[in-house]
Amino acid sequence: MNLNVTLTLLCLILVGIAIEGVHCKVVQFIFGDSLSDVGNNKYLSRSLATANLPFYGIDFGNGLPNGRFTNGRTVADIIGDSTGLPRPPAFLDPSLTEDMILENGVNYASGGGGILNETGGYFIQRLSLWKQIELFQGTKELITNKLGKQATDKFFNDANFVVALGSNDFINNYLMPVYSDSWKYNDQTFVQYLMETLQKQLLMLHSLGARKLMVFGLGPMGCIPLQRVLSTSGQCQERTNKLALSFNKAASQLLSNMQSRIPNANFKFGDAYDVVDDVIQNPNKYGFNNSNSPCCSLGRIRPALTCLPASTLCSDRSKYVFWDEYHPSDSANQLIANELIKKFGFLGGSSNSPAPAPAPESASAPSPDEE
Repeated sequence: MNLNVTLTLLCLILVGIAIEGVHCKVVQFIFGDSLSDVGNNKYLSRSLATANLPFYGIDFGNGLPNGRFTNGRTVADIIGDSTGLPRPPAFLDPSLTEDMILENGVNYASGGGGILNETGGYFIQRLSLWKQIELFQGTKELITNKLGKQATDKFFNDANFVVALGSNDFINNYLMPVYSDSWKYNDQTFVQYLMETLQKQLLMLHSLGARKLMVFGLGPMGCIPLQRVLSTSGQCQERTNKLALSFNKAASQLLSNMQSRIPNANFKFGDAYDVVDDVIQNPNKYGFNNSNSPCCSLGRIRPALTCLPASTLCSDRSKYVFWDEYHPSDSANQLIANELIKKFGFLGGSSNSPAPAPAPESASAPSPDEE
């Protein structure tokens, strides 16, 4: 056992006793979808929502697929790095132990998951937010058995909680006629349904010890490459973007109301919609040269949905806003993270994790649709 783990356990076991020079370690627990997944879905053997193929992870670590749905880091990775927090491992990682949880926290995020249980059903296997909360409840029981109630309560009360879902509830549920939600609700009542569900979920997390909780808003999801290519004009789908704005407005109000009513709760809402929309509309202003097509694609064959071994990569991954049809690139995630850091009022400056190096010339040929 290393020194950091020893100090963490000592602090937890002796909670309530002032010991000079020993500080409880703050970790994070992340609940989310593919934008935050760090490998849970690769352990779901029947899931159709996975990032197990090249070239996912090409700019992260050893360059091999690691379960992240991008070429590099997630927004949660970058925010955690910038605030000095460890990167939580995937809950389904078979090597996960109680000591690893105490040292690093846990990431429950799952590609295809949503606030609603019915969302993403055609992916066969994915973890909805309700399921992620159920797994977290099991995690708390595990730590309680190890440390006792008092130390466990302090550990979780001090931890940071991130909830970042919602886009799948629209893109892979409400906006698809194969789902009953698409005809049971209209735009307004569906957002209301999401908020009623989310409120119950956040209250459940609070009852399980979540005191410092951040909810991420949605970006202009009508402008992701998949939505563009499925439109008749190739432009952003305005209705989808308006749904994202409606979600953000309702979620912001929900968090504000909960913050004022729930004792001992620090609930914050932050979104980067405006800055991401500006990046998409004016990419050159932010150092990008493409904001409408994926870096990893099958050229003119659109949509390919995921990055595949047969895909062609753009010549400079740092210049593309989108990595695949759905997900931002590492460079775009850095920009989104910086905006959320401002919104949440974090201190600590920019991320201390390395950004991806420029793609070597031999890695790929330019995509035919590269601007």
